Amino acid sequence: MKETILIVDDDQEIRKLIKIYLQNDGYTCLEAANGLEAVAIATEKSIDLMILDVMMPEMDGISACVKIRETQNLPIIMLSAKSEDMDKIMGLTSGADDYLSKPFNPLELVARVKSQLRRFKVLNTQGGASQQEELIIDDLVINTATHEIHVGENPIRLTPREFEILELLARNRGIVFSTDKIYQEVWKEDPFESKNTVMVHIRKIREKIESDPRNPVYIKTVWGVGYKV
Repeated sequence: MKETILIVDDDQEIRKLIKIYLQNDGYTCLEAANGLEAVAIATEKSIDLMILDVMMPEMDGISACVKIRETQNLPIIMLSAKSEDMDKIMGLTSGADDYLSKPFNPLELVARVKSQLRRFKVLNTQGGASQQEELIIDDLVINTATHEIHVGENPIRLTPREFEILELLARNRGIVFSTDKIYQEVWKEDPFESKNTVMVHIRKIREKIESDPRNPVYIKTVWGVGYKV
């Protein structure tokens, strides 16, 4: 059975366009006209992925994304008519996994949907039939089988993309990864304008796992080169 996708946009024509392309690929689609509706639907129904517009009445996409991330772990693709770096950074900082600027090619959106669902499925089934695997760095414990992360006794909630980055660095402890390399390994795409995207995700991970994000213990910056655990 194909996955269920929630399309959130205050423009009915855009929702209709996206729905046509996704249904042609066999996906089940639900619709919401604003962030409040999206939060309500995500709470009541099982959603596999959300396509979330930024500028909407009642509750905007950024606020909705933050609210949903409090309880839900699912891929979120943000849409926005704005293409400035700061708008993209705000979308990613709020917990989105991907960002696409309007106007967009519907076929590209469908491709990104497939990529996000595939990556999310792999992450959440990885090691499910085998013994749990833990990566332990001082007080940081990463369970790659259950996707549970703890710093000391405190559970940490990461987005799927943040988890992938942290796991990549933790599995290669001591090795420095450039932003381009991280982007290639995690996003599985050519690293076009990857620097800001990776930096935002690293910053968010640090805010969650570091007691002092300005003086990180776990994810170190190697100036002019990249990042390492």
